[in-house]
Amino acid sequence: MATIRTFTAFIGHQVLATGAVEPVVQAVKKVFDQLTNTPPVLVFEDGTGKQVDFDLEGTPEEVLERLAWHPLFRSLDDLMPRRTGPGRPRLGVVSREISLFPRHWEWLERQPQGASAAIRRLVEEARGKEPEKDQAVQRRDAVGAFMWAMAGDLPNFEEASRALYAGDPARFDAWIRTWPEDIRNYLRRLLRVGERPAAG
Repeated sequence: MATIRTFTAFIGHQVLATGAVEPVVQAVKKVFDQLTNTPPVLVFEDGTGKQVDFDLEGTPEEVLERLAWHPLFRSLDDLMPRRTGPGRPRLGVVSREISLFPRHWEWLERQPQGASAAIRRLVEEARGKEPEKDQAVQRRDAVGAFMWAMAGDLPNFEEASRALYAGDPARFDAWIRTWPEDIRNYLRRLLRVGERPAAG
């Protein structure tokens, strides 16, 4: 089952809207059209903490129609270049170069289903061993990405960053205590306070 992406828009340090992309973009579009001399409105993808830009020109209907062509929402077939050669882009298989020692290549070449299948199997096995750790790393990285965009000029930013990557949620929470309320709440939501972030 595909994960539903959610987004949060900030106007300055305050949350403007949060949820699925359509209502969030509609709220941002309304501010874009009606207000002047406002703090910047920034939209973040909750799963990654990364800022996402949307084309807000035109009517609200045109803005929503263009979402289908946004890189986050275009189909895999649309995003994959039309090409021949190695890889199966329609299946989501992407060819990239990797560097291995000769002994690694020799082992891979002995695998019955080929080198690519063996590498995919090894990656899936590794991912399945510590799914909670992987999720914790994703949450930590999302918090870090959001902090760089929104909190770089706030007090104790460096101390909070060190606590985040040290995997110390109590110390992290103490350093962000004086930050604007919506910023604090969003960071806690991304991190899911009470669950230990993965140490770097």
